[in-house]
Amino acid sequence: MRSKLPFWVAATAALVTSGAGHSADLGPTAKAPSALWSWTGGYLGGHFGGGYGRTSFTDPYGPSIYGDVVDTPVFVAGGQIGYNWQRERWVFGVELDGSSAISDGTNTCLAVSGNVVSANCKAGPDVFVTGTGRLGYAFGPHGHTLAYLKAGVAWQHNAGDVVNNYEFHDTLSPTATHFDYGRFGGTIGVGVEQALTPAWSVKFEYDYLGFGGPSVATPPTIQYPPMLVIPANVTSLSSSYHIGKVGLNYHFDAGPWMPEWSGPPLSFGPPAIALAQGWSLESGTRVWLSRGRFQWDYPRSDPSSDPSSLVSRLTYHKLDGISGELFERIDSPWGVFLKGNIGFGRFNNGIMNDEDWGLLDRENLPSASYHLTGSGQANGRFTYYTADAGYEFLRGTYKVGAFVGWSYYGQKSDSTGCIQLALPNYSCLRPGDKRIMGSQDTDWNALRIGLSAETMLLDRWRLSADVAYLPWTDFQGRDNHLLRDATTFDDQRATGGGGVQLEGVLSYFVTNNFSVGVGARYWAMWAPRGIEDSRDNGSPITHYPRDSKYSMERWGTFLQASYKFN
Repeated sequence: MRSKLPFWVAATAALVTSGAGHSADLGPTAKAPSALWSWTGGYLGGHFGGGYGRTSFTDPYGPSIYGDVVDTPVFVAGGQIGYNWQRERWVFGVELDGSSAISDGTNTCLAVSGNVVSANCKAGPDVFVTGTGRLGYAFGPHGHTLAYLKAGVAWQHNAGDVVNNYEFHDTLSPTATHFDYGRFGGTIGVGVEQALTPAWSVKFEYDYLGFGGPSVATPPTIQYPPMLVIPANVTSLSSSYHIGKVGLNYHFDAGPWMPEWSGPPLSFGPPAIALAQGWSLESGTRVWLSRGRFQWDYPRSDPSSDPSSLVSRLTYHKLDGISGELFERIDSPWGVFLKGNIGFGRFNNGIMNDEDWGLLDRENLPSASYHLTGSGQANGRFTYYTADAGYEFLRGTYKVGAFVGWSYYGQKSDSTGCIQLALPNYSCLRPGDKRIMGSQDTDWNALRIGLSAETMLLDRWRLSADVAYLPWTDFQGRDNHLLRDATTFDDQRATGGGGVQLEGVLSYFVTNNFSVGVGARYWAMWAPRGIEDSRDNGSPITHYPRDSKYSMERWGTFLQASYKFN
């Protein structure tokens, strides 16, 4: 499965069909006598998560030939408060959830024709609030595992811009409009919550949020040829988001021991039960089926101009690949853990779209408003690794810990062939000509700060998840043009920006040590404000700052097998 489908949906379905039990070392154990525990009561907690969204813009000038949908990676962190009522094994609840969001997204919009200057659209939410009802069912002999559905109302705050791209030496002014709005919508979700003790529980949740949007004024733009001014108009917005979360809840009026509770007490730091576990090493391998995307927004060189006004954009998308990886996790008796993975993959398909605005002919006169070409992808390969060190602040038949680490992702591919998509009177390469037009190398390094959680849910089933926020990224790349008369390239460098990485795994223990599992992963990174070195047609290398923006995504599902040494 290569679409951005949530892992939590598959996890919940698998739990409904499973047996029961707990483990002292996150492995399967014998079943305990039945004594149903109640979820009734209030709770307060926090969550950490992320995912992706899409903001759509309508085109008032007619059917669009490209774009109009802005992909928006998003990281969220916040809190929730709620109350549950339990009748036998059915649990009913209400919950209020609030999240601060960090997001980033740009794409072309209002691209009605190659003869019209189209715009660069930016969008990104910074706040989500939801109010939902929950319906769940408590599983296991003690009812410690709660699988639930939720639905209700949602609210978001979203802001962005509609900015005209290069318009032949600033024919019009102003050339941008800004939007900033709050809007109600709806949300549905599914999740699994595991009681760790009477007072504490950990949850793994997927939420879908959908919103309508306001009507936003577009800036006036230019048509050429013939040279005409197209007056301002109105575009309508809508947006949706897929968010995965890991949360921790504290339940009010619940002591460390209750008559109906069966299980170890909550452990902070290195308690006796953790010391009894000693060292453990889990080692395994995965096969990741994934889809990737890379985007380079190339603004004007004039430092006084709006960096969102572009002269060119390269978008590499639908990069479907397969990779193999190794992963390890070492747990110590003192709550300190180390974990990481390394993988190698390939892809030989995909699309590269090259957009250019305000191109001039050899006499330095406008040739057309908007160029759009398409090329294939070949010889694609990617490499990645993560390395983390952390501390488990909750330990028992579960692990909840914070970590800090490092992530690397590198990708290379060639662009083959070329077809003109916006201007039928302009040629690119002949049909069937599959020569390599150019290549793109990308290397990303990023700092990771995250939360890791895993717990035994039912007999032989383990659910685990990692969510990481990337507060700093470093990007280096090279864009090569190979069919020109002389060497032409851009060396790309940028530092800053951010990103989000999350994954979840549902594993089944075939034996007490060997497990197999299925999981999902989503990675996104972005870096603005770069410095570029360029050589064009044999001229000397030039060095200049440029507010270019670079972004990447890769997401997909994986299968894994692992062995745990205690």
